Amino acid sequence: MTHSDAAAIPLSDLARRTGAALDGPGDVAIARIGTLEGAGPGDIAFLANPRYRGQLAHTRASAVIVAPADAGRTALPKLVSDNPYAVFAAIAQILHPAPAAEPGIDATARVHPDAIVASSAAIGAYAVIEAGARIGARARVGAHAFIGADASLGDDVVLHPRVTLYARTQIGARTIVHSGAVLGADGFGMAEADGRWLKIPQAGRVVVGADCEIGANTTVDRGAIDDTVIEDDVKLDNQIQVGHNCVIGAHTAIAGCAGIAGSARIGRNCKIGGAAMISGHLSIADGAIIAGATTVFEDVTRPGMYSSVMPLMPHREWQRMAVQLRHLAELRRRVVALEHALDDARKLDPHQESATGEASP
Repeated sequence: MTHSDAAAIPLSDLARRTGAALDGPGDVAIARIGTLEGAGPGDIAFLANPRYRGQLAHTRASAVIVAPADAGRTALPKLVSDNPYAVFAAIAQILHPAPAAEPGIDATARVHPDAIVASSAAIGAYAVIEAGARIGARARVGAHAFIGADASLGDDVVLHPRVTLYARTQIGARTIVHSGAVLGADGFGMAEADGRWLKIPQAGRVVVGADCEIGANTTVDRGAIDDTVIEDDVKLDNQIQVGHNCVIGAHTAIAGCAGIAGSARIGRNCKIGGAAMISGHLSIADGAIIAGATTVFEDVTRPGMYSSVMPLMPHREWQRMAVQLRHLAELRRRVVALEHALDDARKLDPHQESATGEASP
């Protein structure tokens, strides 16, 4: 179903199905979602970010989704919710459901006789499923995907084309894995001896929970001994690296290009911004928020917002700041030396004036 041919649904039905409060006529027909600025008749738009509040008065949408505080700002039919963005997401799923796949195994696919594939699963062209693999009910395996020996897919899993699952990788129910993702490759395990690197066999697995989403070209390495674990409802963006033996707690979301070194443990309900770099063998507490491009070198023991990025500034100003930063260590040494000299002078002459101009006692 495309954006333009979605069947229209009465606003009252959308209110009932999302739990939002209906304000205005419920017979307004909604066929599409749109932005406040770009929406037209038949569209429903939403206001979640206050910076777009000014567009509410001028939108051409047939209805809007707003928070209670903004309900009085427009006379349009509306759905009112404390979380307009979540209502928008639910309506988007209703109006634009994923197309159903035709069950069956494409004639070009290669499925080992010892693999178990549910009769309701859909296996795409040129997919390869090795011995002992198990494919759950209504699972979808895209074209050219590879599922290694003894790997398993839960019910309703979706693997997009060219996903690679190494042997023994486990994927929980309803999880989505996007194209190019590689799960279960060797972790970066090396020992240095006599000027050479010795490879450490990676004997663990990758275990992914239910209702997760793993973005395109993201890689998750299998454990060296224990498993690499991604718990339920974790959302990983595109091009993320997850090292071996990592554990990512349930309901955590990580934005694109983040790098997580081996044996890091990330708590539940965390939010990690794009291009964040997390060192290995550390822990991040439940509920922590790591800003984009932040580098984490030590444990984060409490929830809250953490960042290590210098705010944006004009380039010439940044250059001057960088020069000053390079001299901070030298400046600190000079200040410490001056403080010691002042202390020594006070000991020799206790009646000299202090730095405030007051006589020393």
